[in-house]
Amino acid sequence: MLNVFARASISRVVDPIGVVLVRAGLTPNAVTVIGTVGAIVCALAFFPNDMLLWGTFTVWGFAMVDMLDGAMARATKSTPFGAVLDATCDRLTDGAVFAAIAWWAFTVAEDTVSAGVALFVLVLAQVISYIKARAEASGLSADGGLLERAERLIIALVGTGLAGFGVPYAIPVSLWLLAVLSVWTLIQRVRSARTSAREVTP
Repeated sequence: MLNVFARASISRVVDPIGVVLVRAGLTPNAVTVIGTVGAIVCALAFFPNDMLLWGTFTVWGFAMVDMLDGAMARATKSTPFGAVLDATCDRLTDGAVFAAIAWWAFTVAEDTVSAGVALFVLVLAQVISYIKARAEASGLSADGGLLERAERLIIALVGTGLAGFGVPYAIPVSLWLLAVLSVWTLIQRVRSARTSAREVTP
């Protein structure tokens, strides 16, 4: 949902940066890998060790770096492999972030319920992405939904950031919100794929 409303505004900011990076000799794929590795390392290093603010701001920073690959792709000749690499790295980052939050809930907060919810959200994130990819591979459409990757990451990091500032229950609240919205988004995408299938079926 955020992608639809914010894409044009974000592009106006990041596209000039993407042009500069391309001229400096970097490739979109290299930036994708840098952003992904950085986010994974920071999530797994900081969140399980109760360094929530460090984890929040560093993961957010590397997520912003990862956004530049699209701008760079628009500034140069993109390839189908770049899109595959970007999608793969997005899934790896999501996995690391929510696994690290679950780890924090298990070992630091000793909150097994929140840890379970974090893992539930992680599974739904992968399934939501898979529905779209599988639908497109079948010639169908399953775009959109209330909670896409950008919103999911924002809500998760707002929760860890507020918890880092000492706000009680920030992470459990953010996780339960993500769980509810993820279920709704999954339903939306399945319905979208079904509608698309009916439109193409003679």
